[in-house]
Amino acid sequence: MTDPVEHLLELLAQDAGSERLAQVLPAARAAGASGADLDRVERAAEWALEIRRTLTEHRRREAELEALFDTASDLAGARDPDAVLRSIVRRARLLLGTDVAYLSMNEPAAHGTYMRVTDGSVSALFQEVRLGMGEGLGGLVAQTARPYATADYFADLRFNHTRPIDTAVEDEGLVAILGVPLTLGSRVIGVLYAANRSPRRFPPDEVALLSSLADHAAIALDTAHLLEETRVALRERNEANEVIRAQSEDMRRAEEAHDRLADLVLRGADLPEVAAAVAKVLGGAIAVHDGDLGELARIGVTKKTPPRSAVNASRATGRAVAQDGTWVCAVLAGRELLGSITLTGRPDLEDADRRLFERASVVTALLLLLRRSVAEAENKVRGELITDLLTAPDRDPAGLAARARRVGVELGVPHVVLVADGGPRDRLLAAAAHLASTGRGLAGVHGEHVVLLLPGTAAGPAATDTARVLGKAVGVPVTVGAGGPAEGPEQVVTAHAEAARCLSALLVLDRRGQGGTPADLGFVGVLLGERADVAGYVRTTLGPLLDYDAARGTELVRTLAVYFSCGANLSRAKDELHVHVNTVVQRLDRVATLLGEDWQSPERVLEIQLALRLLLLVG
Repeated sequence: MTDPVEHLLELLAQDAGSERLAQVLPAARAAGASGADLDRVERAAEWALEIRRTLTEHRRREAELEALFDTASDLAGARDPDAVLRSIVRRARLLLGTDVAYLSMNEPAAHGTYMRVTDGSVSALFQEVRLGMGEGLGGLVAQTARPYATADYFADLRFNHTRPIDTAVEDEGLVAILGVPLTLGSRVIGVLYAANRSPRRFPPDEVALLSSLADHAAIALDTAHLLEETRVALRERNEANEVIRAQSEDMRRAEEAHDRLADLVLRGADLPEVAAAVAKVLGGAIAVHDGDLGELARIGVTKKTPPRSAVNASRATGRAVAQDGTWVCAVLAGRELLGSITLTGRPDLEDADRRLFERASVVTALLLLLRRSVAEAENKVRGELITDLLTAPDRDPAGLAARARRVGVELGVPHVVLVADGGPRDRLLAAAAHLASTGRGLAGVHGEHVVLLLPGTAAGPAATDTARVLGKAVGVPVTVGAGGPAEGPEQVVTAHAEAARCLSALLVLDRRGQGGTPADLGFVGVLLGERADVAGYVRTTLGPLLDYDAARGTELVRTLAVYFSCGANLSRAKDELHVHVNTVVQRLDRVATLLGEDWQSPERVLEIQLALRLLLLVG
């Protein structure tokens, strides 16, 4: 009989579905497997199902990115407006995996919008419906130029429900609808929809992806319309041949540049390559910044940061704006500000070049979205690897090393383990993930703290630098304990335990915002070492007092701690304890009886005060 665990691996290798994987455990029970074997098969089945879910999620993300790439390629090559619209709707349905996708175009003269193209629709009534501005979900999107989504259209009271619209939606059987605007500058030319015939929530990443597609498609649609208008003008106005030829040349140049930029993205180019291509076409210096005005790429001599006012103006209008001889265009995904692109050296920018500059911002938005998606996926993989390293290092050491190698981390070389605390955990994790990705390390959450694994042997300097960098990133003091160096999964676990103890000691010793190792804590660090018996040290030093307090409900330990904290001043100690000074003297006499008359000698005082402080660590 085939071993069930081996059978699970065979099913994974055959790309079997979750249903077949879930059948292995019942089959093992039916075959009469023992309790220990069933436990082993159950754990293996859980891991196999988790792997299947992870692979399915990765494939979904790959399918979305592939669909987005195909969309950019189709739109870059489309010239017929109807072909552009059909491509938009088909790709929108594929991108979000919905039952229906459709597109409506605005009619400014009629103050409404009409259905232009559908994909997956079966209702003739729905395909011919018209919406007034502000009516239904689509009318609201067209009127406000903002995305709207509903998981249950008929129960959603945000929209102006009208009988014709509700009848058409009901006839099509739609329940969940997402609509995003197609905009040219500040003008809404239509609405792109994705809809399901069953309840469904559209998360922000799907809204951003559909909005990015709509923005990209609107410009491609604008290009198609401009080309069509140019052809008509060439036929009807022979007397304007020279002007039209110039316009055609501008459009040809814009198309070539747009195709070139789209091709760069499709071939996996990075931001400097795209910026270099834009700088070459426009004959100026290009800089790309993120939403916080941090520089991402720079081509040419410009080092100028775009004015925040110019970025906000461009974001509001969706067009490039000029300020003090500098052109600035916001990089947007729907309404989300991803960054900005700046052009210098071209104070007088013609309309064609201005549109090309704006198209470059759309391509940049697509590239930033793709890069963010890849970074999120990689950070998730790194975080899962940290968890597996610290929870099951001996289960599959070779597999752990192989997984680490795939993200650029070599566990066979020395690493330091860092445990961080401070500020909101999600922000701290994001900052740690960025630090780990740039330093060829790992970051994730284990227990209550954020854990980093960074290459190197100098644990102390690494802890200090990490506390400084993370504190600056999250805006509050961050405390970092360090352990190591460690090589291999087992040593990483040991180093993590050392780092966690060090962090706890730093917090108890009121050294928040600092980084360090047990060696940096002096005598405390020695006690926190791998073979240290902290509880035993506390028991040996303070045992008689602890037993006395436990048996009689007294406060000798607290009295002693307050006495030392007040600098051995009886008057200050009695005020802190809220008792008479004679009571303090009597308690200290009892301490002398229990610990010995030499308890106030320098050597004993050091031991006792250290034990009192360590008592906070062990409880």
